[in-house]
Amino acid sequence: MKLTRTALVAGARGMIGSTLVNHLAATGRWSVIGVDCRSGPDQDRVRYVQTDLFDPVSTRRAFSEATDTTHVFFTAYQNRTIWSELTAPNMTLLRTTLDSVDLFPQLQHVSLMQGYKVYGAHLGPFSTPAKEDDPPHMPPEFNVEQQQLLEERQAGQTWTWSAIRPSVVGGTALDSPMNLAIVIAMYASISKELGIPLRFPGKPGAYTSLIEMTDATLLAKATVWAATTASATNQAYNIANGDMFRWTRMWKLIANFFDIPIAEPLPLSLAQVMADKEPLWNAIRDKYRLAPTPYSHVSSWEFGDFVFSRDYDFVSDTSKSRRAGFHQYVDTETMFTQIFRNLRHQRLIP
Repeated sequence: MKLTRTALVAGARGMIGSTLVNHLAATGRWSVIGVDCRSGPDQDRVRYVQTDLFDPVSTRRAFSEATDTTHVFFTAYQNRTIWSELTAPNMTLLRTTLDSVDLFPQLQHVSLMQGYKVYGAHLGPFSTPAKEDDPPHMPPEFNVEQQQLLEERQAGQTWTWSAIRPSVVGGTALDSPMNLAIVIAMYASISKELGIPLRFPGKPGAYTSLIEMTDATLLAKATVWAATTASATNQAYNIANGDMFRWTRMWKLIANFFDIPIAEPLPLSLAQVMADKEPLWNAIRDKYRLAPTPYSHVSSWEFGDFVFSRDYDFVSDTSKSRRAGFHQYVDTETMFTQIFRNLRHQRLIP
């Protein structure tokens, strides 16, 4: 079968990007070009191009090898510890990418990956359930500025755009600054090895607030849907699993999976209390003959602290995508269970 669509995925080695690459390839209908600062092994229908999106010359050289691109999926991201410092690097990543899409004469669509920072969710309590047309908050905010840049560049062009806004994303990718599932799996595994109960480490209010998540594969499906459905283009969409939960219930399910008792929540900083646990983890890794994965690649403690400190509801309205035709969903309890099973299957946790 002749493939008529070619996807260029910027940030192809991250959790969201790698899942998107795998999904596109699995459909059998796409050729995929993975662009990232880290190289990857080529696969059937997938080839990787290593480049630095901060370098316009390097990026243009890489994109010149992908002139058959029909769809650009931008999932690249640079993390910073201070919110205001996120804008400059992430704007540069997108601007450099857009500066070279003129090399793609067959370009049909550019997809932008965003998040609930659009709504100020990282700053404190925000209007929930958040809607795509909610008013912006005090800048700087790179998600908002990226979308503005994308809309400006699209004006007068034949290609269209979409912006996808997931909640906390659940997946199995390693070396990610925002992988909550691996944070929980590591925390539970270490607690069990130490013979202590699994205590929720966040704020008391976070234990009882409503939260939702977005399965990485569901996110990939929604991203492709928005990029290939004519009536869905030039729009932003919230994408979440479709259910909500409280940690009071989910924590029991997690403890049951790891066969560990729970105790009352105890607020603490994972970044601080887990800072000295690398030798212990190395011992666990040797004891259970796990994959030789560096501690830094399976521990995103700062992100765990961020999520578990949100003592307010963290949910959005996803009805816009359903009204537009995307009806898939994922049960979050099932998602967590499947991720933990996959981590065990990969010999990443005991």
